[in-house]
Amino acid sequence: MQRAIIFLLLSHFAFIGSVNAQELPDWSGVWAMMGGTIFDQDTKIGDGGSTAVGVREHPPYNDAYEAKYLANLVLRDAGVFPDPNSFCGIPTGFPRLMNLPDVYEFAVTPKQVWIITENGPNVMRIYTDGREHPAANDMWPTHTGDSVGYWQGDTLVFDTLSLHSSESGNTIIDRTGLVLSDAAHIVTRMHINDDGMMEAQMTINDAKALTAPWVVTKRYRKLEEGARVYDYACNENNRNPIDPNTGWTYTIGTDGKIIDINPGQ
Repeated sequence: MQRAIIFLLLSHFAFIGSVNAQELPDWSGVWAMMGGTIFDQDTKIGDGGSTAVGVREHPPYNDAYEAKYLANLVLRDAGVFPDPNSFCGIPTGFPRLMNLPDVYEFAVTPKQVWIITENGPNVMRIYTDGREHPAANDMWPTHTGDSVGYWQGDTLVFDTLSLHSSESGNTIIDRTGLVLSDAAHIVTRMHINDDGMMEAQMTINDAKALTAPWVVTKRYRKLEEGARVYDYACNENNRNPIDPNTGWTYTIGTDGKIIDINPGQ
């Protein structure tokens, strides 16, 4: 009798779990970002991508952070802007994690959502089990911060705090030199729109860097059914070393020799 009762209880909870799982949206498959790696396409000026001379974006920066961005653009135009991703094994961090040229997967469960990128060691965990952020003295800056969220119909809404500041040297937003401070607070709304695109709208508040909320939307298309994702990483011997004096990133050929020239030499 006890075994029968236990079996019925387990069956009951398994049924509830399956119903809850069915209520979650289907974000399976492999997704690729649309529109290139300019983070904020809506405020972009200039022709080309994030490394093209003359290209920039216009976040609502205060004077101090506009000056930081202008200084980074000068380095970018000279080809010596230091990108943390040039070092092997450094996670991209959020929100740059949403702005990568390689593919994505999304793992949706009743208690967590994971954003997994093919590019580098990037996994972002969003807790949807009702928990709140830890107390301020129990948090410290990390690459993806602390994210808690909830489902609003088929839209995932999540709140992210405790991110590395760009001043720490651990993260940027894109290769034009966009930066944020350690006060960045980002609310993201993600859903599949009527065109079948994954859409992530990020509202960024940063009391140290911005004069108003900065709203950026990124979109992703779903690849053909059965597409696979394969991990990759840069070579263990750091095939693209950085000149510590100028910030220039060298390109190494298959024979181990440098195939480009530092323009500062």
